[in-house]
Amino acid sequence: MKLNDAKAFIGHQVHVCRFREAGTLLRWMGDDLTGKRVLDVAGGDGYWAGQARRRGARAVSIDLARRKMLYGRTLRHSPALIECDALRLPFADGSFDALLSVCAIEHFEDGGTALAEMSRVLRPGGELFMSADVLSRSREWPKLREAHCVKYHVRHTYTHESLAGLLAERDMELADYSYQFRSRTSERLYLSLSAYGGRTGFNAAAPLTPLVALADRTSPNDRGSIVLIRARKKGA
Repeated sequence: MKLNDAKAFIGHQVHVCRFREAGTLLRWMGDDLTGKRVLDVAGGDGYWAGQARRRGARAVSIDLARRKMLYGRTLRHSPALIECDALRLPFADGSFDALLSVCAIEHFEDGGTALAEMSRVLRPGGELFMSADVLSRSREWPKLREAHCVKYHVRHTYTHESLAGLLAERDMELADYSYQFRSRTSERLYLSLSAYGGRTGFNAAAPLTPLVALADRTSPNDRGSIVLIRARKKGA
């Protein structure tokens, strides 16, 4: 394993939420993606699209962060990396079988336009696997919420209901959803790490992942810090 691959593994997988978050989306997508055309929207360095490529996908990742993409090109399983705007995707209608997007929509000024573009480039019957910030209880801790939103440029938050409505207006239907950091304690942990720990804090808190997962399993699946959704484009 090259040094950059090791650094990417630590950055993306030794992480209190990303490994379970993106790992769940990829598990929903399937273990065998041979020949499938997969697009990761706002994929940064393309690491997770690279994991789809490892499973046989013809994977593409788009982003506007050039430095991340240049770094991504050095990784062993690098997908095709294209610098472009998620609100104006440079692909023909129905170009992809599956779309991935890991906690990106909350950063877009217009999430509806982003979803419309995703729907456009997704073939009928194709699936969207995405996550988004919810921060269900964050107004209990306004300083933590403000710090999180400022630090990570969060413009909007979403629930599975609000996303289902936006999807329905764009010819897609919600097929499944799951919340993470569901308990009050877990959500406060998430916001505290975000506000004060940054990326290093999320990495250092990775040993807590099994405890957070256990708390999620024993809490109602109706709120949390992050929502994961699986949606399908209507049609054949």
